[in-house]
Amino acid sequence: MAKHIFVTGGVVSSLGKGITASSLGHLLKARGYKVTIQKVDPYLNVDPGTMSPFQHGEVFVTDDGHEGDLDLGHYERFIDENLSRESNFTAGAIYQSLIMRERRGDFLGGTVQVIPHVTNAIRDRLERIASQSNADIVITEFGGTIGDIEGQPFIEAARQFKMAKAVNDVIFVHVTLVPYIATAHEVKTKPTQHSVKELRSMGVQPDFIVCRSDHQVTDNVRSKIALFCDVPEANVLSCIDAASIYEVPLDLHEQDFDTKVLRKLGLEVGQIDLRDWNSFITKMRKLAGPVDIAVVGKYVSLPDAYLSIIEALAHAGVHHGRKVNVHLIDGETLKEDGVAEKLSAMDGVLVPGGFGARAFEGKIAAIRYARENKLPFLGICLGLQAAVCEFARNVAGMKDASSAEFELELGHELEFPVIDLMPEQEDIDDLGGTMRLGAYPCKLREKTLAIAAYGEPLIYERHRHRYEVNNVFRERLIAAGLIISGVSPDERLVEMIELKDHPWFVASQGHPEFKSRPTRSHPLFREFVRAAIAHRDRPAKGARG
Repeated sequence: MAKHIFVTGGVVSSLGKGITASSLGHLLKARGYKVTIQKVDPYLNVDPGTMSPFQHGEVFVTDDGHEGDLDLGHYERFIDENLSRESNFTAGAIYQSLIMRERRGDFLGGTVQVIPHVTNAIRDRLERIASQSNADIVITEFGGTIGDIEGQPFIEAARQFKMAKAVNDVIFVHVTLVPYIATAHEVKTKPTQHSVKELRSMGVQPDFIVCRSDHQVTDNVRSKIALFCDVPEANVLSCIDAASIYEVPLDLHEQDFDTKVLRKLGLEVGQIDLRDWNSFITKMRKLAGPVDIAVVGKYVSLPDAYLSIIEALAHAGVHHGRKVNVHLIDGETLKEDGVAEKLSAMDGVLVPGGFGARAFEGKIAAIRYARENKLPFLGICLGLQAAVCEFARNVAGMKDASSAEFELELGHELEFPVIDLMPEQEDIDDLGGTMRLGAYPCKLREKTLAIAAYGEPLIYERHRHRYEVNNVFRERLIAAGLIISGVSPDERLVEMIELKDHPWFVASQGHPEFKSRPTRSHPLFREFVRAAIAHRDRPAKGARG
């Protein structure tokens, strides 16, 4: 039977519950246990798939096609396990399932209530991931903060869940803010005390308290929190701001967090293997000069919208021993006549995924600059589609080539819809049914940059898109010099493209950023950053570091 760890948060959101859960998961896996992590979100959206990245950050996609919370990306990067649709659920999904059951008559005309029906449905989901993943330890992070009205059924379900389990099968870790008050020249424990009081009023006593602060949390402060919150002082941990999120597991390990958790769960404390992680941290702390990468998108006001891309670039930088400086550039501000001003100092250009026509022309301008000026380029999802449109317009002679996705916004029918729906998709009314979500295979062509990066002829990348390269124009694009370096096994779908006579210009219809790991940089990001470093250090330019 799996052991369960529930991670809750207090005082304010964005404290780092996800990093705490991920760090603990990494340490427990390094002790030899099979660990999985899930995120529970109390909002009423069924999933984050239709939520604006400006509000929610990126949508993370799993191999089995689930559109999930961005914390799933942290989990995968820290525990190096591919998660599934069971790893994330929302209040909306719970209520939707119950309403569907009620409409079918599953409750035999009875009154459907929060207790027991909603809490039972939540408990079923908490139990299900354990059986399906066959994990020894399941870590569940509850979104939001203690006291949020929408989160109350989830805390109640967790309380009931613990009551139904044997002693030491379930523990609670509460992450809370210990703020520094400058005028008093000290950190304050009262917010933590109130947060724990609120949690205890709901029937849950935390076993561990993780104190988040930007100042030192002294032993005296920890002792005070332990006294007022009825938690052993040894179980009150300090988690001050670190130079990198990847240092947090080591900080918590130094306080024996993993050892204490295993003992509380009644599990054996085996030897720990942190060699790869320590090696990564050592390299990260000794990075040489910088390399500048422009990420041209439309959600640049919220960096979390491109979180996995930023992390994947950082992983590649560490692999090569260089610090990657990411410059988020709003595609709406890029014009043909001003693109050089913003990109001439860059060592590489990356155009990420997205939906809609806004900022698309700016992405086209950035891609044209990268193509004509031999600047290393990586396109992802819509970035591939934009690269195809730019090539069609400016090389293949298809004036105003664009994506059929934008016809309504453009207000006219396209002469050259080089990006379009596949014929079998056009008669489907439910647009969600036309989405390619999750991992799909890609067959790589020999003697290409793609196969040189991956080193194998068949690869899998996660997808999240609806439109494809239009096969009507494929031969014309190839004749003009476009290299189709990756296709679906049946060769119907274009998966990757690149260019001749360019140092490194590659685009993928998938989202490779989702599979990058700190200790194992993704091949496309690794080679893209390698090319960017070569561009920066080329003799004609001289090193600027």
